Amino acid sequence: MPVIELETLIHADINTCFDLSRSIDLHTLSTAKTKEKAIAGRTSGLIGMNETVTWQATHFFIRQKLTSKITAYHRPFHFRDEQQQGPFRLFAHDHIFTEVDRGTLMKDILRFQSPAGLLGSVVNRLYTDTIPAKFFNRKK
Repeated sequence: MPVIELETLIHADINTCFDLSRSIDLHTLSTAKTKEKAIAGRTSGLIGMNETVTWQATHFFIRQKLTSKITAYHRPFHFRDEQQQGPFRLFAHDHIFTEVDRGTLMKDILRFQSPAGLLGSVVNRLYTDTIPAKFFNRKK
């Protein structure tokens, strides 16, 4: 199963970072290129434990829907969102926050598995190569 881990140092306090990471509105703004929008469940504000959001977006020229649920929540240190319905066999995203002397260290851990055997392996590789650059607005 592919795993992507990214760390980001943010010059802000841990509570602010935790809340902004749960913001449906900020996520929508940050994914404007794929026209990602919340269409069901919690569609604005801060998502919390056991809440769901259904996202609609275009990735790889295909319009997709993905419903995720917050399945773990320990404010302000960690939360996990997991796909409930969508294109992946499995998709889980852990958000981990640690206070450091210059702000907050945010660690993202994504675990995912595409369906469809050999084609899924190609999709896994494609996502592993492009998620850090596109989803997290970073260059690889």
